[in-house]
This record gives sequence, C-alpha cells and structure tokens, in this order.
Amino acid sequence: MEFMLDTLNLEEIKKWAAILPLAGVTSNPSIAKKEGQIDFFEQMKKVRAIIGEGPSLHAQVVAEDVEGIVKDAHKLRDTLGGNLYIKIPVSPEGLTAIKQLKKEGFQITATAIYTVFQGLLAIEAGADYLAPYYNRMENLNTDPVEVISQLAQAIERKQATTKILAASFKNVSQMTKALAAGAQAVTAGADIFAAGFANPSIQKAVDDFAADWESTQGRSTI
Repeated sequence: MEFMLDTLNLEEIKKWAAILPLAGVTSNPSIAKKEGQIDFFEQMKKVRAIIGEGPSLHAQVVAEDVEGIVKDAHKLRDTLGGNLYIKIPVSPEGLTAIKQLKKEGFQITATAIYTVFQGLLAIEAGADYLAPYYNRMENLNTDPVEVISQLAQAIERKQATTKILAASFKNVSQMTKALAAGAQAVTAGADIFAAGFANPSIQKAVDDFAADWESTQGRSTI
C-alpha cells in the first residue's frame, strides 16, 4: 500500500511526512489554489526538500489540447526533475498525450477518472497510476468500489504495472474501502489522515498504558 498527501501546504507536509510512511505528494491546480498566490514551481521544490528524493511528486498539466499538454509535461519535468509523475486527465486529448509522453519516457498519473472505460483506456495507454475520484463518483450515483474493483481485476488480468491511486476522499471510511476494493495507493488531505486518529479510544488506551506503568514502576519511561 502507498499513502500520499494531497496538499501543497508546507506545514501539513512537514507534520505528516514525519508521521506517515509517506509514498508521495499529489497536487492539481485546485490544490495549489488553496495556498494562495504562490509560485507553483518554487512551492513544489520546497515540498521536495521536505520529503526528500524517495517519495514521488505528482504535478498536473493545465493545458487542454494535446500540444499544450505535452508542452506542460516537458516544463514540469525540466523544472522539477526526477521521481515526478505527470497528472493528465483522461479526456480524448489527454489520452493522446499520454500515449505520446509514454513513448518519451515520462511517468504518468492518469487522473479525473470517473468510469471503468476511462481507466481501461489509460491502462492500455501505459499510465503508471490511475486516479479514480472516489467521492465525486459517489456524488454522481456511481459506485466507486465497483469501478476500482473492475480496474484492479483488469490490471491483474493484463499483468500490467499500472497502479490505482484512489483520490477525492471526504472521510477515512472511503479511503479504507478504496484500498479494500483493490487500490494500491490512496492520496488524501491532512484532515482525512488526522480524522483517522481522532477516535478518543486510541488516546485513552495510550494514557491507560502509561498510567498503569507509572503506578507500578514509579516512572513514565522504560
């Protein structure tokens, strides 16, 4: 399993990179907008400095035509360097660009996936990751568990190297269901990860263990 952060907030990344077995950081124009009037490339470089060279970075194109998407991809790779995945929405133009960029050796995260059809095409085009939008599918009365499950089965049948990077979560339950359905990776905001530890029973157990130890040993450390 891979756990990624869907944020460009530097303080959140510093905090959660220390806590999580962090596999990467994902972004898109909407995520970047939350940070205000930032220099996107400088922000991404700061993210890289925080997480190190091991975790992956996922940065999205903004152009909508094939030529523009390819140009965006080259600028992203030239500026941000290695272990970078170019996020490209699976539209007709996006799929065309994915095929071309894979021939050029780019690593691709096929994003904005709402249907099995989109995912199957992205697998065949050679995408490294598929990013199905879990909560958005639910809002459209589409079963995201079924979509992820069918894509996972297709990847297994083809013995493809593509991984499912599920995204668009509003709660921890959605994230764990995506993993159970066959997603190899998930990306979520810091608030979702924080919610995963918000159960008061967790802290009570920690406090009880500490109190029991101190009551018999007379100290709070081993």
